[in-house]
Amino acid sequence: MYLLDLHYDNAKANGHGGFSFRTRQGIPKWTVLGSRRTDRELIRLMALACGGVPFVSRLSVEALTLHANQARPLDLEFVMARHVPHDGVSRLAPFAGSGLRIGPQAIVAQLSRGEWIRLPSDLPVRQPTLANGNGAYFLLAYGPRLTPKKREDFDFEDPFHRVSRFHALFDADAGVTDPAAFLARLHYKAVLKSRFPAKQTMRRMTGLLEQHIGIDTSGWWEKACRFEDQWHRLPAWQRRIALPIVDAVRHAIDASPRMGHPLTTPGVVILDRPDLFCPDHIFAAYVRLFDALLPAMQFVVTLSPRSGRRFPWSLRRKHLPLPGMAFPEKEKQRKTSPPPGSVLLIDVDGRLPNVALMKLSRHFKLQGRRVHLARRELFGSSAHEVWASCVFHRPASLRRVSRLRAHYGSSLQVAGSGIDLKRRLPSEVENLQADYSLYPELGDRTIGFLTRGCPGSCLFCVVPVKEGKPRQVADLDTLLQGRKKLILLDDNILAHSKATEFLEDMVRRDVEVNFNQTLDIHLLDDEKAALLRRIRCRDVGFKRSNYHFSLNDTRRLDGVRRRYARLGFRARDNVEFICMYGYNTTLAQDVERFRFLRSLPGAYVFVQRYQPFPGAPRPKLDNFFDENVDDLLDELVRIVFTQNMKSMEVYYRWVSKEYVLAFGKLHRGLVDTIFRYNNRHSKGRYLATLANTRRIAQTHI
Repeated sequence: MYLLDLHYDNAKANGHGGFSFRTRQGIPKWTVLGSRRTDRELIRLMALACGGVPFVSRLSVEALTLHANQARPLDLEFVMARHVPHDGVSRLAPFAGSGLRIGPQAIVAQLSRGEWIRLPSDLPVRQPTLANGNGAYFLLAYGPRLTPKKREDFDFEDPFHRVSRFHALFDADAGVTDPAAFLARLHYKAVLKSRFPAKQTMRRMTGLLEQHIGIDTSGWWEKACRFEDQWHRLPAWQRRIALPIVDAVRHAIDASPRMGHPLTTPGVVILDRPDLFCPDHIFAAYVRLFDALLPAMQFVVTLSPRSGRRFPWSLRRKHLPLPGMAFPEKEKQRKTSPPPGSVLLIDVDGRLPNVALMKLSRHFKLQGRRVHLARRELFGSSAHEVWASCVFHRPASLRRVSRLRAHYGSSLQVAGSGIDLKRRLPSEVENLQADYSLYPELGDRTIGFLTRGCPGSCLFCVVPVKEGKPRQVADLDTLLQGRKKLILLDDNILAHSKATEFLEDMVRRDVEVNFNQTLDIHLLDDEKAALLRRIRCRDVGFKRSNYHFSLNDTRRLDGVRRRYARLGFRARDNVEFICMYGYNTTLAQDVERFRFLRSLPGAYVFVQRYQPFPGAPRPKLDNFFDENVDDLLDELVRIVFTQNMKSMEVYYRWVSKEYVLAFGKLHRGLVDTIFRYNNRHSKGRYLATLANTRRIAQTHI
């Protein structure tokens, strides 16, 4: 983010007016203002505008009392330049407007577009809010006196930790980063763990501190460095001027934890009278240090006339280009429209190549017609006939189908498990071989069914309704078409009377098989188990050995253990169990399943949330938690698998939300586990915005 224009009304010292940073070259990298009351108020107005309502609201009433007329609100309108990807995705406009209103009682609110007076009405609206994340709309602001925090939080638990980026401009006691604590953490990652971003950042910071201020940082690279001692050995004036440098580095890392060079983040830095704490002889070198440390930042600084004359002219002449699209995303593949008169096939939501569409493609090509495949949606096409397949009954899928129907009208034919469980392909189409040219990404893999149906009657499952009892629909010759890699979509192949023959045929042909819809381990006898171990079972990409089973409840676990033992798996094997949740199991039963699977050598869990199909029963979760809920959650987070814990993280988030809705509080052990390894920088925002918990989250801060 860069600040381009600011308009204010009813400011105490500045009254009504505006300020623009724009020049022909872009914007000045350094904007130097004086030390008058109007100048120092102006930079506070800039910080308020860029700070965002959730963070400005946490300033004191005194800091927000900047009104000329106390009976009227203070209004701020501003224009910002957005940087991609820091401030959002490239499809949003590079320039946007926003507004802030501070009422007479220091109540902060967002100005809507209809309340704008100075900004163009057609300017896109963007608001620096809590939901923008840690990197978006990056702002730092420092007053002339800074106080390090006595207790530092590096775990992002405070959803409003961004206030520490600019509150020190308004309140000297607001607190900035504890330098010794942060340097110790950076040292751990850079020196002891040798992580690239930390090492690059520490090298840049220490080099510039040594070059411009003369701080000897050689000891900072020693493995046994004690930063409490190192920091307090520095002269007081060096500690004073290094404090905002260390704080800026800390917040740049927090804002861009995945960047290799976080100090190149664009944003706004406001410095109020740095000349008051920086000795005269070092002042020019000090601002050069800031300039080199943060090359993409827009600086606004207030100085006394005397210090202003010392400010390096080379920095005054520097400019920053306005982004336009400074960091464009990779160009996406353009959606090409089908030729006139062709048949358009739309794969609405499939994760795998759609066999029904592949057979339709073969059918139409045999008629001499041209076929075009689209994923998700394609509008404005000149296709004469449109066929769409929707696999999942999910809100996003149904919205896509609704849009397609509105666009294509009677030209559209739509079917699939997500829409209609009864509609099938005509037999003359169903019996055709699939057209593999429709999905070239399949490569040397083949996909399809040997059997359809299942003898079970599970109410949560679409198969009994859609497919009925097991029946054979193809043979291996038909499916393989000379290939050796098979993605098998059978609902329950082991339930078919010829299951042993099918497995023997796979062994004889030495076929690699991905049993995509899992196998029913309850149906394994000694003969089938021995055959299955001889088949080269693979994951869907055929990159590693992988076995797929399902475990949707806690019934017959002893039988599962016995049959699992027949397979002779060892710890290094990859045996995935799909565990459905959110249907009718309790937390205690979920934990029992996970505990059980953790005890099986080579087994791991992939959790999958229940998705009702049309006419399916609703989830039964009234008794999901019991009186031992906290003990169960403590046990849950201790059950760790060697792989696929990302799916467990999704489950943790779901349980966390259900826990809040049930008990009106957060389970901190569960939240800590969710953010232990991934997206740590989002922890505070999660605490603040978890459904129905904003008030609770704020009481914990």
